[in-house]
Amino acid sequence: MDAAVSDALQLALSPVQLGGVRLRNRVFVPGHTTNFGHQNRPTERHVAYHRERARGGVGLIITEAVRVHPTSAGRHISLGCFDDDAIPAFAAIAQAVQAEGAKLFGQLMHAGRQANGDATRTVAWAASPIRWSGTAHVPHAMGLGEIQTIVRAFGDAARRLAQAGLDGLEVHLGHGHLLQQFLSPVTNQRTDAYGGSLENRLRITREVLERVFASAPNLPVGLRISAHEFLPGGLDPEQMIEVVGMLRAEYELAYVHVSHAAYQACYSLATQMADMSFPHAPFKHHAAMFRKAFPDLPVLAVCRLDSLEEAAQLIKDGEADLVGLARPHVADPHLVRKAMEGRNHEVRTCLACNQGCVGRLEKDLPISCVVNPEVGLEREWERVRRTKPATSRAVLVVGGGPAGLEAALSARRAGHRVTLAEASEHLGGQLRVAARVPGRERLAPLYEELERDVRAAGVEVRTGWTVTADEVLAGSWDDVVIATGSRPSRRPLVNGPEVLDVLQAVDLIVDGPLPTGAVVVFDEEGDWRTASIVEHLASRGVEVHIVSPAAVLSPRITTYSRLGLVERLTQRSVHVHLMRRLADAGPDSVALVDVVGGGRQEITGVQYVVDGAPGIAEDTLFRELDRRILNGGGPRLHLAGDANAPRSALEAVFEGRVAGAIRATFDDPDPVVLALSY
Repeated sequence: MDAAVSDALQLALSPVQLGGVRLRNRVFVPGHTTNFGHQNRPTERHVAYHRERARGGVGLIITEAVRVHPTSAGRHISLGCFDDDAIPAFAAIAQAVQAEGAKLFGQLMHAGRQANGDATRTVAWAASPIRWSGTAHVPHAMGLGEIQTIVRAFGDAARRLAQAGLDGLEVHLGHGHLLQQFLSPVTNQRTDAYGGSLENRLRITREVLERVFASAPNLPVGLRISAHEFLPGGLDPEQMIEVVGMLRAEYELAYVHVSHAAYQACYSLATQMADMSFPHAPFKHHAAMFRKAFPDLPVLAVCRLDSLEEAAQLIKDGEADLVGLARPHVADPHLVRKAMEGRNHEVRTCLACNQGCVGRLEKDLPISCVVNPEVGLEREWERVRRTKPATSRAVLVVGGGPAGLEAALSARRAGHRVTLAEASEHLGGQLRVAARVPGRERLAPLYEELERDVRAAGVEVRTGWTVTADEVLAGSWDDVVIATGSRPSRRPLVNGPEVLDVLQAVDLIVDGPLPTGAVVVFDEEGDWRTASIVEHLASRGVEVHIVSPAAVLSPRITTYSRLGLVERLTQRSVHVHLMRRLADAGPDSVALVDVVGGGRQEITGVQYVVDGAPGIAEDTLFRELDRRILNGGGPRLHLAGDANAPRSALEAVFEGRVAGAIRATFDDPDPVVLALSY
C-alpha cells in the first residue's frame, strides 16, 4: 500500500471478517440492477462486469437482486434463480470474482408489487392490493398458500447459490420490495396472521430467514433493510432498530446492510438513488444509528458515498464497518486499486447524474455510464485493446467538448499521434456551461478529468484554433474526428418579451441581475438543460412558469430524479403548464394554447422567455470536408457527439471513445457497436 494513503483509507483497505468470511478490505460493491440478464439467467456480460470490479481491488461484491420466483421476474433481463439450471451461470460469476481475490454474496429478493407484469402478462403479488404508483396495475393480495410458495422459493434459491459456490447471502428486507411490503403498515392492510401487529407483519420475514438458514447452513446470511421509508405512517429508524433487534435475537445474522426508501412514486423513491441534487452521504446517519444500537453486529453503509476517501471516513468515525460504492464502481471499477497504489488522482468520478445507469434501466436497457462507456462491454473493449492498429496514424480531433476529449484520449491510448483543436480558449464545451448552474456543479469532473487524462497521455492540445477545411486538407492527417458539438436555437416572439436560448439563460442566472418579472421557460426537450434553469431561478424567488407540449414534466429525466425535482419545484411554487404551446405575445405577456382543445391562457408580467428548443448540429466543417474528400480524396472522417445530432453527454462520450479507437480498415464492423445489438 502506498505510504501516502490516509489513515482513514488505510483502515478501509484493511482486512475484515464478515460472518466468518475474510475480506481483503472493507469496501464492497452493493447490489445494483444491470439488465444484463437473458431469460432470467446471468450472462457473460455479468461475468466480465463483475470480474473487472473484482480485479479493481474491491473486497466484496453483492449481486444484483436475484429474484427467487417467476412472479418476481417482471421481464427476462432481470436475474432469477428459479431452477437448478441456473446454478452454472451463477457459478461462472463466483469463479471469476474469486479468482481476482474478492468474495461474492448473493442478494435474495422478491419484488412484490413492483414486478411489472406487462412483459409476462402476469399479475404482481403483494401483501395487499395497493399500487406503488397511480398508473401501476393493482397487485394481487397473496393467499396463505402463495406465501408459503414464496417462503420455499427463498430457501430453494439460497441452496442453489450455495451450490454455485457463492461466499454468502443477503436477504432483501428493504427498498419497498415484498418483505418490506409485508412489514410496513403503509403497504400491509391484512387482517390475517400476516397483518396488523408488528409480530404478524414480520412473520413472513422470519419464515424466509428460517428457510434460508436451513437451506444454506454453511453460508453467512446478512440482511438489507430500509432504515426509513420517508412515507407518512411508514417505517422509521427507531422501528427498524426494533425489527433488527428482534431478528438478531433469533437468527445469527452476519451483518445489517443499512439503506433507506420505499418503492413508491413520491419523494421516497428519489432518495434511493440520490442524484447530484443531494449532498454527499446524505443518509449516513442511518448507518450510524444502527452501529450505535448494535456495536457487535457489522453495519454496512451505502448511498451517495461519492469517493473512497469520503466513504472511508465513515469507518474511521465509527459510523459503519464496511462502505458500499455502487455508482462510483460503475464509473471506475479500479478505484480501490488506484487508492492502494496512491493513484487517487487518476480516478474517474461518478457524477451522480443517474443518466447512464438508472436512466437506461427505466427503458429496459442495459446500464451504461456517462463517465465510463465500457460498462457492460468489458469483453468487447478488451478485444479492441488487444487488436490495436499495426501502424500509428496521425489523428486530428476537432472540438474539445466531452466527445472530442474522449476521442483524443481513446486515439492516443490506441497508439496514435493525436492533436486536439478547440476553437475557444477552454476545453469542456457546453458541459462547462452546464456546470456553472448552481446545483449542477458535479458535471465539472467529467471534462476536468478528461482534460487531465488527455494531457497526461501526451495529446497535443491547441486551444483558440478554429479549424478550416483548407487546413485539414493541407495537413498530413490520416484521420479526422469531428466533434464540433451543437449550438442552441432561439425563436423570437414578435412584439413579445426578450427570448433567450439556454446558454444565454445560464449567463443570466449566474452573472446577470436577478429578473424582476416573471420568466417563462418553454421546455420542448424535457431534460436538465431547462429543469436546472427553472429550479435555480425559482430558488432565488423569481416567478417561473415552465411550459411544455408534453403530458409529463421533464420526460427525459429519470423517474428517480424527477420525483425529487417535482418535490423541490413544489416547494418553490413553480407554475407548471403541461400540454401547452406558446401562441403569441405582448410586450410583457405570453399567450399559451392547449395542445388538445385549443383553449388559451395568458401569463402577464413576463420579463424573459427561455427557449428550450432542440439544439442544431454544428456540422459545417464535416459537410464541407465530406463533399471535398469524396471528390478528391483525403483523411478518413469520423463524427462524434452533437456534431452527429444534438443529444446528451452519455452519447457524446460513448461516440468519442468509439471514434478514437481507430480501426485499421474504415469499413471494418466495430466490435463494440456490434455488441450493442444483443
